[in-house]
Amino acid sequence: MLYLIELWESVRDFIATGGDVLYVVAAALFLMWALMVERYWYLASVFPRLRKQIVSNWDARADTTSWYAHRIRDAWISQASDGLNQRMLLIKTLVAMCPLIGLLGTVTGMISVFETMAAQGTGNPRLMAAGISMATIPTMAGMVAALSGVFFSSRLEAKVKIAREKLVDSLPHH
Repeated sequence: MLYLIELWESVRDFIATGGDVLYVVAAALFLMWALMVERYWYLASVFPRLRKQIVSNWDARADTTSWYAHRIRDAWISQASDGLNQRMLLIKTLVAMCPLIGLLGTVTGMISVFETMAAQGTGNPRLMAAGISMATIPTMAGMVAALSGVFFSSRLEAKVKIAREKLVDSLPHH
């Protein structure tokens, strides 16, 4: 319990040092990870059942060679692909936004430094240090958030592509 209290205090101090922009970075990071976890769950539990259903529907068809049968096959593959690719664009957008949100923190931190310099002059480095921290910490946080998202979203995208290809391969194209 004491460990959790210390952890909470260190996170609170980190956010206080980095400024309110860190809340936006944290919200974007949380949303990005929630969407990625949902996509991994979809690939692991929902899509296999859907794939099995599509394959059994295809195998149950008497006609798999006509033009109409191929259009039905293509429609099923397209619907499954839509399900697989759902929210992937939003995940990529959040990954790309994290460094930009960090940059917003840099700008607000530098504004704080300039306000301090205008009010107090350049003679007090301690007062400027708070603004410089507020300028650099959000940038770092945005980059770390984006890096974690880049790696896992790339893996997720590869898994989506493989799942789609396996579906296409399991529906014989006569």
